[in-house]
This record gives sequence, structure tokens and C-alpha cells, in this order.
Amino acid sequence: MTATLQGISSMATRQVLGELAQAWERQAGIPVAIESVGGVDAARRVAAGESFDFAVLASDALDKLVAGGHVLAGSRVDIVDSGVAIAVRSGSRQPDVSSEEALRSAVLAADTVGYSTGPSGVALVKLFERWGIAQDLQGRLVQAPPGVPVGSLVARGEVALGFQQLSELIHLQGIAILGMPAAVQITTTFAGGVCKTSPQPERVRELLAFMASPAAEEAKRRNGMEPARPQGRPE
Repeated sequence: MTATLQGISSMATRQVLGELAQAWERQAGIPVAIESVGGVDAARRVAAGESFDFAVLASDALDKLVAGGHVLAGSRVDIVDSGVAIAVRSGSRQPDVSSEEALRSAVLAADTVGYSTGPSGVALVKLFERWGIAQDLQGRLVQAPPGVPVGSLVARGEVALGFQQLSELIHLQGIAILGMPAAVQITTTFAGGVCKTSPQPERVRELLAFMASPAAEEAKRRNGMEPARPQGRPE
């Protein structure tokens, strides 16, 4: 029996990686099991030496694991680019978010604004700081717990305006999804790498190459993502 490849990923890529893992198993006959958790927790567990064959995380988090010797140098493969979208509760009034200024006004008018613990959340807070409204939002910002979709808080009425990767919103019920203005779109590249603990690194490299190949593009777009752009890779 072929040993199952064990992976860990952040929640943003859970759906697409599940599809790609199944496709790879059908093609190569090698089973793949991926545990999806909050990205901070995933990186911590890999750094602690927990046994995984591969990790798929935001590229900067994966690079830190490479630098720490927890992921093999030279094994990074950029898999998807993931953009942020906006969620409001189904049936509620949809604010105008068609431009940067309109979005800024919508954020200021919202009773509560939700964001994630992941890289998109960090970038969003920096955007609020650049807009000069961070102080105005004190007491109204709600950070979703690790692994909990911001959209679920929106659906329950706990957050009026939620921001998270589109891939984490499109499969949720009870919300309406609005697009981010192109001028302030937040894009995160998610990359995979071979963990130092893997006993079958060559098979992992084959899997990651498949996940970055043209054969995987349809699944990525179906799950609200795009194939990673070549310029997303480090020099």
C-alpha cells in the first residue's frame, strides 16, 4: 500500500486543496489527507516538528518555515493567488463599495467590521491606518477566532461588514458577497513546501507540481481563486 501523504494548510485553501487532493489520488493512485486549521496554528505546528509531508500556507509564512529549517529549501511552489471579498448579511442593505472612497465611507458607516487573523486581516488593518480611520473604528473591529470564517459571523448578525478571502466566503449560506475595488484589492499568494519531517519528499514534489499545473486551474477558479502569478515567486 502506498503511504498517504499528510499535509496541513490554512483554512483559506481548504476547499480547493480538497478537490486537488482527490484529483491527484485518481491520477497518481497516491492518497492525500490535508488538515486545514488557522494559518497561525498550522505554521506553529510545523515549526514544532509535528509530522507532516507538506504545508500550504501564505507565502510569507511558508518562507519563515523554510528559513527556520522546518520546510526544505528550494521546495516552495506557489499554488494560488487569493483575493479578498466583502460579506454582508443576506437580505440586508448592500452598501456602495464600487470605489476606494465609497468603501471607506461604508466601513465608517458600519456598526461592526469583521476581519480574519490571516494575512488579509493584517493588510486590512494597514489599509484602515492608511485611510486614517483606525482610531474611528476602535471598539467596532471584530477579529474572527482562528479557523472561523468571518462570513459565519456576518451570517449570524454578529458583524455588519466582513472582509476575508473570497474562497472562504463563497461556500457559506446567509451572506451576500460584494467585490473589493481593484485599487485596494488585497491578494495573498498561498504556497506549498515539503516538510523536513516527510519520508517521501519526491512524491510531495510531484503533488505540489500538479497543484501548480494548468490541470488544476479550473478547480482554483471554481473556488474563488486564481493560479499563482509567476512574479509571486521570490528571486
